[in-house]
Amino acid sequence: MRAIELQGFGGPEVLVLGQRPEPVPGAGELLVRVTASGVNRPDVLQRKGAYAPPPGASDLPGLEIAGTIVGGDAAELAAAGLALGDRVCALVAGGGYAELCVAPIPQVLPVPVGFSDIEAASLPETFFTVWSNVVDRGGLKAGDTLLVQGGSSGIGVTAIQLAKALGARVLVTAGSDDKVAACVALGADVGINYRTQDFVAEAKAATGGQGVNVILDMVAGDYIGRELQCMADDGRLVIIAVQGGVKAEINAGEVLRRRLTITGSTLRPPRSMRRVAGPAVDSTSWSEPTWVNRPPATATAVAVGFARSRVM
Repeated sequence: MRAIELQGFGGPEVLVLGQRPEPVPGAGELLVRVTASGVNRPDVLQRKGAYAPPPGASDLPGLEIAGTIVGGDAAELAAAGLALGDRVCALVAGGGYAELCVAPIPQVLPVPVGFSDIEAASLPETFFTVWSNVVDRGGLKAGDTLLVQGGSSGIGVTAIQLAKALGARVLVTAGSDDKVAACVALGADVGINYRTQDFVAEAKAATGGQGVNVILDMVAGDYIGRELQCMADDGRLVIIAVQGGVKAEINAGEVLRRRLTITGSTLRPPRSMRRVAGPAVDSTSWSEPTWVNRPPATATAVAVGFARSRVM
């Protein structure tokens, strides 16, 4: 099969077309003929040599795919409500930049009605990350207020739309007025330019001094101490990346007194997408996919360039 391989580390030019043996699905796995693959920050970090695949994972980039089931045990597929020929999207540990990819059955979901394969391939990594952290771990519910740090990122765009679909109020930070405006156009209730505004003061003002219930943080570092200041009592801070650094100084007394929760997850969560996010495929009202930049399907390097920048 054809696959996009890494020839060393560096810029998009190290991504080259090569030949690989066709993968064979094992127990609890299925085989997908890939028609679309997402490009995410972990792929960019892997290409730069800053993020190694976990033990046992494919060395090929690509964590989210869409396509058609072409292999797998019939009984296992049936038990999961799947069958050969079904259109699916999947979150995989690697190997998505190829014509064929093995996916764990618990990480596979049907393509939502009305979505193309290209659109569906943008769902698994971002949607599962947001759902498992904001909803499953952060406990966001209707009536809550969510603060998204980096609202114009792929994760941020997904968080805005998902939180609004759940009936939550959404505050976002972004690095320019244009990005803030784009987030508001997507549904964010309040946009904060973190370069010119203090997100702590703005979040407190937007909540009448009460603070936000859940924060989705991709920055960490010195943001953590500031985030504690704009959280409501019993608030939950969910950290999913450390772009601002791995160390932080916090007021532990404030955490205890106000019953705050600080938690997090990795870039490749090992949990079941079908168990955690599967019900949302049926229960969440899927909106028309929002395209900001659609790279040419054959231009892998261009697509990686888009991913290296922000979504907006």
